[in-house]
Formats: sequence, C-alpha cells, structure tokens
Amino acid sequence: MSLSLYTHPDCEIHEMPGHPERPDRLRAVMKELANLGLLDTAHVTLASEISDELLQRVHPREYIDYINASEPAAGVIKVDPDTFMSSGSTRAAKLAAGALVEATTDVLDGRFNRAFCAIRPPGHHAEVAAAMGFCLYNNVALAAETALAREEIHRVAIVDFDVHHCNGTVDIFKDRPEVMVCSSFQDHFYPHRYLDFSNDHILNLPLPPGSTGEVFRRGVEQNWLQQLEQHQPDMVFISAGFDAHIDDPLGELQFQIPDYEWITRSIVDIAERYAGGRLVSTLEGGYDLAALARSAGAHVSILAE
Repeated sequence: MSLSLYTHPDCEIHEMPGHPERPDRLRAVMKELANLGLLDTAHVTLASEISDELLQRVHPREYIDYINASEPAAGVIKVDPDTFMSSGSTRAAKLAAGALVEATTDVLDGRFNRAFCAIRPPGHHAEVAAAMGFCLYNNVALAAETALAREEIHRVAIVDFDVHHCNGTVDIFKDRPEVMVCSSFQDHFYPHRYLDFSNDHILNLPLPPGSTGEVFRRGVEQNWLQQLEQHQPDMVFISAGFDAHIDDPLGELQFQIPDYEWITRSIVDIAERYAGGRLVSTLEGGYDLAALARSAGAHVSILAE
C-alpha cells in the first residue's frame, strides 16, 4: 500500500508561548514517525501554501482578508478567546490547508492510495467565517471540496474522532447530504455548538465524560458503520484528533492506543470497499506529547499497511 505524508517545518512558526497547540506537538509526531521508520517508507512531500482563491471554496473572501490582515508583525494577538496568531501564523495555516488539498489531489490522481497530513494549526473548529478552537481554516473541508470538484467524486465521508465536536466541519456541510460527517466527542464540552445538530448525513456520537474506548467502539458499530456503508463514499477523510486519549490534559475520555488502531482499521475498510481505497487523514488535536506521538504513530502505521 502506497502512503504519502505531507508536512512542512514552517507549520512550527505558528507559536504562542504557553498555548497547548504548540510546535512541540508536530515535532513529537514527526519524531515518532521517524522512529517507526515511516518516514523512510512513505513518500514525504513538503506542502505548499494554498492560494486565497482555493480557500474561497470554503471561506468567504472577507474572512480570508481578515485573517491575512490579523497577523501581527511581532507578539501574539487573539482572533477568538482561545485562538491566537503570531508572526508566521498565516503561512502555517496556508501550508496546513495546502497540504490537505495537495494530498487529496495526489490520491485522486492515483499517485498514492492513502495520505496523512502532519500539519498544524488544526482545522475542524473553523466555521464558514469564524476562527475557533485553535483553528483558522478548515483543512479537511477544503480537502472534501477539492474531491467533490472532480467529476468522478459524488459522495465523500469525513470521520472525526477528536475529543471535541467538529462544529466547523458541520457548519460548512450541514446542508450538503453528499458529505457524511461522523463526529465522536465528549458530550457537554467545547465547542458547545452543533452538539445536538440533527440531519441524516450528520452522525454525532456524544460520549459522557469518562467513557472508555469500549463505549466508543460500541457507538461506532451502532451509529456509524451501517450508515457509512449505505452512503458508499467515493473518498474518505479522517480528522484524526488524539485528545480523547486517557492521558490528554484537555479532555475526560479514556481512549487508548488499541482504540485508535481499531477505528483506523474500520475506516480503512470502508475506504477499501467503497472508495477504491482513497483516504486522506489529517492531524487535529492531541496535547499530551507522548500520548499524541504514540497514537499518531499507531494511526499512520495502519494507514501504511
């Protein structure tokens, strides 16, 4: 199975001292992938910045102009109560989004079967015209729109197993039945938006605080797998957040490495059966460095099988 990995060292220049979404996250993931030998076996591509024109597939021009104009020359500014920008944030965010678009294009062109984007900042909280939850642009939504622009792609699925609900992805696709969004998350928790949104193609899986991976697996089996089979996506995307891990400081779920291995294999199976194996995954949350590295390493190892 051919796997390509998309990343860029300049994703680390988006830096806010003391903030949990820090450059060390990406460094920890890349170090683990190297230790596992995955950087030797995967095709590694340095991402390119997305253009403002392509960003408009998801975000209005006024919002893009606002983000472009918000970057400080020095220091840090807030664009949301917990979403900051520093010098370099615009480049990092456009590299992150560009990685998803490039990965999607390469998979659709048959260059690779699967791709993983080791990028930051994350994207799944960014709504149509709002930065939220450490996210400036919705990377996975831009990838999905890239796929849907192709004649051969009629339906896609986005599976998000971050500890936080993917409010931004839902906001963008809430009225788009060709995009099935499956989101598991800690209930009654940030972002406190779209947690109870209901639509046939939006499959929410709220989990009470303290839920183990066993509870998560039962929910996926009961609420996602049959619907994904009925949807028969032509391409599959993963918002791979690892902050539901038992060691993560931001959440109260109790996932462990085998749970991430299980969900990854389950999604790969859907992609193999319905999407010709086409799958693109991207890094979202995960804030305990050791847990993040091990979880991401396990996830990418299965994508590389």
